[in-house]
Amino acid sequence: MTQEDLAFYGEFAPKLQEIENLLMREIQAMLDSISADSETALAEHIKCRVKSAESLKEKLRNNGLPETARAGLENLSDLVGARVITHFVGDIYTVLELIQQNKSWRVITVKDYIANMKPNGYRSLHVLLNVPFGIGGIPDIDVEIQLRTIAMDCWASLEHQLKYKKHIKNTALIVDELKRCADEMASTDLSMQTIRDLIQRG
Repeated sequence: MTQEDLAFYGEFAPKLQEIENLLMREIQAMLDSISADSETALAEHIKCRVKSAESLKEKLRNNGLPETARAGLENLSDLVGARVITHFVGDIYTVLELIQQNKSWRVITVKDYIANMKPNGYRSLHVLLNVPFGIGGIPDIDVEIQLRTIAMDCWASLEHQLKYKKHIKNTALIVDELKRCADEMASTDLSMQTIRDLIQRG
């Protein structure tokens, strides 16, 4: 967290950092329980973060909510988030099973945008968790883990830039190209999974 973030979150900051560390520690332990070898590891990398003060205030403003840390904790579900980037689609569902078995949290919902791709081409699997909080009269909060392949994450990064960068020309063309790329990436991810499965069968 930056000094601005720490000042904004105030008394809640240490607990949010604790939950961020919990996510990183538990996810890494789950992955290592399957394989700690880089060649057979389930994930290419993991990212965890506490939402920045600037980003949170913008989201609260867009939702017509007070621009306070408490309003974010009580109304939003992604103040703390993690992203697990896998090599193969099948690994996403293996990680999901591990998340569902973990006793450090309670799984609330799973949204599968891989099986049900969004109209714009977005693919990812979102797991909403509930974790104990216990600070300032807030008993628990919701956090989110997103699971994607490398290809899905690359696509989402470009789509994010399109959504938030101002004064982009040829927006319609870019949207169409992104959708085409999403379809091609979905096909490639499936082919890569099939090849991996064939190799593993020997």
